[in-house]
Amino acid sequence: MPPLTQQEVDDLLTKSQVATLSSHNADGTIHTTPVWFKYDGGKILFGTQDDCRRIKNIKRNPDVTVVVDDRQWPLKGIIIYGRAELDYDNVIPKRTAIFEKYMPKENASGLAQALAKMRKPVVIRVTPSKMVSYDYAKDQTGLFK
Repeated sequence: MPPLTQQEVDDLLTKSQVATLSSHNADGTIHTTPVWFKYDGGKILFGTQDDCRRIKNIKRNPDVTVVVDDRQWPLKGIIIYGRAELDYDNVIPKRTAIFEKYMPKENASGLAQALAKMRKPVVIRVTPSKMVSYDYAKDQTGLFK
């Protein structure tokens, strides 16, 4: 399918509600999970807890794949290949900034603080090495319209 323009990529990364993060399990299988995210300065940010599977996987192998799509027909989306870094510094404000995409600031801050009291928080920062986009609305064959 034809790709998205850079403006369309930026819009989708800013407006989409859920990303799908895939990491490598120790046995070679892939662990995939939907996650809230924020697109910030060319990087994709996710907030989570240090004891979850995706963090264990990233510690072992930082290569990840992220899919951001609009989940409506005609389909359009972005497949992002990159490396993940784990950030444990000043996590609550960073997670609050991610949550603000989904809720009012005061609720976002409360959620970030409550989660941090339960389990050790971490932010995953994915730096894209390659991005592939697609837009079925731009199909030239007429088969997908």
